[in-house]
Amino acid sequence: MKLSIVLSTHAAQFQAVAFKGDFEANVARIAGWGYDGVELAIRDPKLVNGDELERIVSAHGLTVPAIGTGQAWGEEGLSYTDPDPSVRAASIERTQSHIPFARRMGAACGEPGRTVIIIGLLRGTVKPGVDHAQAMEWLVDALQQCCAAAQPHGVRLALEPLNRYETDLIHTVAEGLDLIERVEADNLGLLLDTFHMNIEERDLPGAIRAAGASEHIFHVHVADSNRWYPGAGHIDFGHLLAVLDEVGYTGYVSGEFMPLPDADTAAKLGIAHLRAVAPS
Repeated sequence: MKLSIVLSTHAAQFQAVAFKGDFEANVARIAGWGYDGVELAIRDPKLVNGDELERIVSAHGLTVPAIGTGQAWGEEGLSYTDPDPSVRAASIERTQSHIPFARRMGAACGEPGRTVIIIGLLRGTVKPGVDHAQAMEWLVDALQQCCAAAQPHGVRLALEPLNRYETDLIHTVAEGLDLIERVEADNLGLLLDTFHMNIEERDLPGAIRAAGASEHIFHVHVADSNRWYPGAGHIDFGHLLAVLDEVGYTGYVSGEFMPLPDADTAAKLGIAHLRAVAPS
């Protein structure tokens, strides 16, 4: 099982990203603890040097399994479901601007299509004056445009079901699968996050099996029930990793958790716990 951890390329408000700041120093530490990859949270591709990011990551023997887009929502308020059409258009354009780097990083690790673009809070929320059905129409339209732009480049998008306290659009695997049917794009799948699933799913293993049966698990995030590192709460990661293995998932399991008690300790204890309980 391949393990990665989220690293932001810039300072960010989002708390469940353990590593921010000195990019090269962080990559070196992450590689030293035994991670196989580093998931990059990139607010805007225009703000980063793709050549330099690739050089640093490759120099430490890591891959980039996913690109997080949530900072465009958190820092700039971009979303697919904003009542302002110019904001919706900018959100779609921002997503599409990640495609070249995603294609490049997938090719760099010898697995075209491996580096997925994550759609989390970029989907937005249902704003006052907008009904749920209208927001869903905007969401479907945005995903269709983004998937169509990504398809020729072999790039996939992973929609992350989020808990009810963060958005009112797509909370569960079942809702995510229904959305995929509406979008009708082969390169759209799901990102399963154990923290959100622990809140929203009645049966976590069952939800994983449902997504796995449809071959729509494109990426996995892990955080424990308290959003600390795996092993700090009550989620049975040994069981969930076994179910992922059972359904044939061969992608990355990526740590997205709070930097508590501090980032280094969380990263070290998280990977130690996952390696200890993972199927042999």
